[in-house]
Amino acid sequence: MLKTFKIGGIHPSENKLSADKKIEILPLPAKVAIPVSQHIGAPAKVKVRRNEKVKVGQLIAESGGFISANIHSPVSGKVLKIDNVYDTSGYKRQAVIIKTEGDIWEESIDRRPDIVKEIKAEAEEIINKVKSAGVVGLGGATFPSHVKLMPPKGFEAKTLIINGVECEPYLTADHRLMLEKGEELIIGVKILMKALRVDKAYIGIENNKPDAILNIKKITQNYPNIWVIPLKVQYPQGGEKQLIDAVIKRQVPSGALPIAVGTVVHNVGTALAVYEAVQKNKPLIERVVTITGKSVKNPGNYIVRLGTPINELIDAAGGLPEDTGKVISGGPMMGKALNSLDISIAKGTSGILIMQKGESMRRAMQPCIRCAKCISICPMGLEPYLLMTLAQKQMFENEEKECIMDCIECGSCSWICPADRPLLDYIRLGKRETSAIMRARNN
Repeated sequence: MLKTFKIGGIHPSENKLSADKKIEILPLPAKVAIPVSQHIGAPAKVKVRRNEKVKVGQLIAESGGFISANIHSPVSGKVLKIDNVYDTSGYKRQAVIIKTEGDIWEESIDRRPDIVKEIKAEAEEIINKVKSAGVVGLGGATFPSHVKLMPPKGFEAKTLIINGVECEPYLTADHRLMLEKGEELIIGVKILMKALRVDKAYIGIENNKPDAILNIKKITQNYPNIWVIPLKVQYPQGGEKQLIDAVIKRQVPSGALPIAVGTVVHNVGTALAVYEAVQKNKPLIERVVTITGKSVKNPGNYIVRLGTPINELIDAAGGLPEDTGKVISGGPMMGKALNSLDISIAKGTSGILIMQKGESMRRAMQPCIRCAKCISICPMGLEPYLLMTLAQKQMFENEEKECIMDCIECGSCSWICPADRPLLDYIRLGKRETSAIMRARNN
């Protein structure tokens, strides 16, 4: 019997339209806008000036604190300006605007196609290289990866779990990575194990990717202590706490991190980026992005330089369909609708979903019918209807008592609600206000 997490969960239509599309390389853009905040934590500090010439892989913004990440130029060319541009959340953020001139890379980056299997770097050097390369979680959370490799005092990592679930409907970037970059990915897993000083790792892959399961199992035969765990298809199994529960049957306590149960979780894309950082001295300057949608002419998966305008990716897929209702960064469950197609691809951009007008329209909210479906499917065991009501009434002090900060914003409650209530929207509002109250109290 396939494993899965034990609390809640749903199974929306998968719509993996681009699962059989091999990764292609998107042509270089004429200009890139690289936000200096593409990660959880403090924004990076700009290190270049207007009219300065830069190379691919050159540091252009330096980590702004312990929880922060370096930013590198994805192109070679001239810095046009430092300006504020809109990011995928709809907020203006500082960014470095670069005009592309050729494709000249930093000499220290190993661009040969050879796969480097021998891991010479020791744990401390691995952590420093991952930090220097600006690697963050590529599953969407964008937490700086080097921080995860340094457990807080009093905690010890015993198990590494690699997230190959990709449970969000439509997205297939991780699926293709496991098929096309499996060897490099597994070496990345070994590097992460060495950095964490753990002797076992599990790779969780949902059972709707049988080819990926077969390929990674075949590769791991040559790597002892790495096991592939096929999982039942169940959203949101890609959440850290849900994946830990599914794979090793341990529950992370409320308010705690995975390290509390001796576990660290990294995405398969992150494992590949770690391989490239440690074995190839390559910073995080590009990533695989899915471009998809039911009306998209050529849905696919592309290696895209960070800072590339989203409209160039859409053009590569055949252009914007006439019946477009929304363009979403990410998937339909947790993604965010964009207000412009000039917004740049960032480290956390796993996909661009173009939704038809009919499927993207919201129906009018109806009164709650007390069916309790939102409670039964919540993977965190919360009461979404109550959290929404408290937010509506601005009773934010009560939200903390109801553990609103445990919400992973998976959107399952909004998806299941027969009354079409925007539960997640109000919960996000409640989380924001509750977080502010908590910070003020602790300062």
